[in-house]
Amino acid sequence: MSQAPFVSLAQIPDFSPHDVEVLGTDAHLPAVPLHALSEASLRQRFARPDLGKATAFHEPLWNDAPPKPASVLLGLVMRAQPSVLLTVRTAHLSSHSGQVALPGGRQDTQDADEIATALREAQEEVGLHPDCVSVLGCLPVYVTGTGYRVTPVVALLHPAMQLTANPQEVADVFEVPLAHLMDPANHRRHAVQWRGVTREWFSMPYDAEHRQRLIWGATAGILRHLYHFLSAGD
Repeated sequence: MSQAPFVSLAQIPDFSPHDVEVLGTDAHLPAVPLHALSEASLRQRFARPDLGKATAFHEPLWNDAPPKPASVLLGLVMRAQPSVLLTVRTAHLSSHSGQVALPGGRQDTQDADEIATALREAQEEVGLHPDCVSVLGCLPVYVTGTGYRVTPVVALLHPAMQLTANPQEVADVFEVPLAHLMDPANHRRHAVQWRGVTREWFSMPYDAEHRQRLIWGATAGILRHLYHFLSAGD
């Protein structure tokens, strides 16, 4: 069966994820309980990685080139209320410019494995020292339509970490409460049609300090996978 052509949202003239209609949320699904977001519970959950673990997710690729290996660090900052470390990519980057993202990037030849890639990229992008990181494990691979085979590396981050954004790659660094992201009532569904093809995705808005952060696309998809993983273990 032939596959429908992939719609890259970047191809759509004047596309803005902020302007696309919200089709609904998943408020009917339960949020991950707060007790399941504690350090002890997270460590226990990742000690049973095969329980309810999803398979790799593939967006339709927009060309036939093999996906390039990459990693992101899904860093959980262990404050009184745990949060997720996120960045805003600078506007001049060639891909995903200006978007909210997890620290990460392409695998280099000197990287020992996917975890090494995530740690190196996080240190390069936001100055996160590996001593402040305790890796829990990896979520299933997420293959993006733009041609990256992304391994999400989940880790606990020490709240006293010192961060310095690399201005060549990162415009801003911020945190979003983990409980907010693990509540499907905040998972909005979208779809857009262009040239006869429908493209669907999630977004997760978060309002803080008189501004809205919009998490969407692959980053929202990876966080959605974390939700399913933690929900299966409760």
